[in-house]
Amino acid sequence: MKMIRAVVRPEKSGEVLEALMEAGYPAVTKISVFGRGKQRGLKVGEIHYDELPKELLLVVVPDSEQQFVLDAVLKSARTGSAGAFGDGKIFVSPVEEIYTISSGIKET
Repeated sequence: MKMIRAVVRPEKSGEVLEALMEAGYPAVTKISVFGRGKQRGLKVGEIHYDELPKELLLVVVPDSEQQFVLDAVLKSARTGSAGAFGDGKIFVSPVEEIYTISSGIKET
């Protein structure tokens, strides 16, 4: 299993969630976060915004479906056809164990 963490623009999170739902992945955790990337925030006139609002989406998928989900997120989170700075990042990491809290059962 893999955990896919996608940090996306808040205005794109709805499109990403819809794309995941249409692709058959309705189980998503969404968290509002703040941060900055390589551009170190945003300057508008004399005002510097050090941290920008983003949405963190967490999805756990079987290894064999990782690329399918990545493609759905990349396509739906990208701004315009070429993308833009600040569109976000995707992090993929292995999931070693999963437990259902209500039953205490370890999933396979």
